[in-house]
This record gives sequence, C-alpha cells and structure tokens, in this order.
Amino acid sequence: MTSILTNTAAMAALQTLRSIDMHMEQTQNRVSSGYRVQTASDNAAYWSIATTMRSDNKALSAVEDALGLGAAKTDTAYSAMDSAISVVSNIKAKLVAAREPGVDRDKINKEVTELKNQLNSISMSASFSGENWLYNDSTTAVGTKEMVGSFVRTSTGSVSIQTLEFDASKSVLIDTKSASRGLITVGVQVTQPSGTTTSTATYFLYNATSTTAATGSEIKISTTTTDDNLEGMIIAVDTILKNMTDAAATLGAANSRIALQKDFVNSLTDVIDKGVGRLVDADMNEESTRLKALQTQQQLGIQALSIANGNAQNLLTLFR
Repeated sequence: MTSILTNTAAMAALQTLRSIDMHMEQTQNRVSSGYRVQTASDNAAYWSIATTMRSDNKALSAVEDALGLGAAKTDTAYSAMDSAISVVSNIKAKLVAAREPGVDRDKINKEVTELKNQLNSISMSASFSGENWLYNDSTTAVGTKEMVGSFVRTSTGSVSIQTLEFDASKSVLIDTKSASRGLITVGVQVTQPSGTTTSTATYFLYNATSTTAATGSEIKISTTTTDDNLEGMIIAVDTILKNMTDAAATLGAANSRIALQKDFVNSLTDVIDKGVGRLVDADMNEESTRLKALQTQQQLGIQALSIANGNAQNLLTLFR
C-alpha cells in the first residue's frame, strides 16, 4: 500500500541516518580527544579504574619529588662527611709526624688546631633545607629521619605512605649540648703505652664547649706532650676515623637505596600510564577507518532518504 500520510521508506531511511550520525559523532569525539573512554558514560568500569590510577600517578609524582629531596639531604651529609674524613686523616698524619724526635710540636699543634676549625666549619655547613645531620646545637638529640619512599594502594583499596629511614644520630660529628652524641666530641678510651707496660686513657678530638662536656683530654700537643700520650692520641684519632668511615658508608648505602627507589617509582609511573592508556586510549588507525566508513554510509543514507521522499512526489503523476 502506498500512502501520502505515512512514508514508511522515509521513516526507515531517517532512522538509519540518525544511527549513522550518532556513531559518527562518537567516532569524531574519539578522534579529536584521543580517548575511547573519556567519560563515565562511555564505560563506567574503565573510566573509574583510569581515574583512580591517574590520581595515584599524581601521588607517585609527589613521591618522586620527595625522594629527590631525600637524595639531596643524604648527598649533602655524605659530601660533608667525606671532607671531614679527609681532614681527620690529615690530623692523624700530623700526629704521626709529631712523633718524630726533634720536630716542633707547637707548630704542628697550630696546624692541628686549624684542621679542627675546618671540621667545625664543614659540620655547620652540611645543611640542606634546614636539616643538618652532622651538627647539632639543640638539647634534643638528632633522631631518625624519615623520607617519603612510596605510595601504596592495597587490594582492598586502602592507601598508605611508605617511608625510608636513616638514623642521623650515627652521623653527627659535633653536638654542642652533649659531647657524647658527636663522633669527634665524644671521649674515646684507648690503651696506650706507659713505659714498659700499658695504661688506659680517654681522648676527644674537638671541644665544642658543650653543656655536657666530654670526658678525657682533648687531642692537642705541645713540647711537653710525652711520646706515650702522643701514641694514645694517634690511636684515638684512628678509632674516630673508623667510626666516621662507618657513618659515611651508612650514608652512602642510604643514598644508593633512595636512588634505586627513585628509579623504581619513575618506572612504575610509566607502567601505570601505559596501563591506563590501554584501557581508555583510542586506536587512531581503527577510528580513522571507522570514520571513513561512516562518512560513506552517511552519504548513502542521505541519498536513500532523498529517494524515499521522492516517492511521494511520484504519486502526483497518477492524478494527471
């Protein structure tokens, strides 16, 4: 039956054309935005996962910055400790030279005094972002330092911050409030020669005029310093040097761990980006092919609608 009131062919062609236009708009949005899933209405599950992981990636980026700050602190402390070790090695060499008969020990002591002043300068300068792990002028001891190490999301969805820890009390060289807390201010007990036998003595390298003074005698020499005491001082300096070397090794290990964690966080961020991309990114090759096909279908749909609308015009010939 042919009707001028109900054009079934035009209705079918129009419905097809609307469907083609809808798919074309969707494809054009994907091409222009680069996303297959841009909003929750596109795919609620994928959009939710991608949004959460993008948020976590921002947190990991902040963790990477924090690790960089931690690395700068450990670098500063290590560089200062390494310089201090070199200075203490020179002090040790000066004391060994003073053991030579006929040497002017007063002049050597002046050199040792200047080297001690250099140790103080190095310790006070080893500060980064307001933190100094080698010098303490507070009544409170330098404790464990925490550095943000990672952002963790568990399988249940809860989040937490993991930290890297470093016991800075082991790296303090000078403590002006309590001599026992500093590597070069604490008294070191040694066994030194005493004539044909040995005796026990305690020496400290640097006098920080602390509230709680160091026990023992300060390492300084003069023409009246005996050879036995001088050898005791050399033994004490060598012990201090070993303790400083251990502290530097610990700082180096902490710095290495921070570097490894920073590399891991950087790689993890890239992996998450790739994972999110697989969920929501559009395949541009596929979308361009689909767009071309839809454009062809749209042209055919318009032509089909035109033909269907033309059928009503053909009815006029029957009434001529």
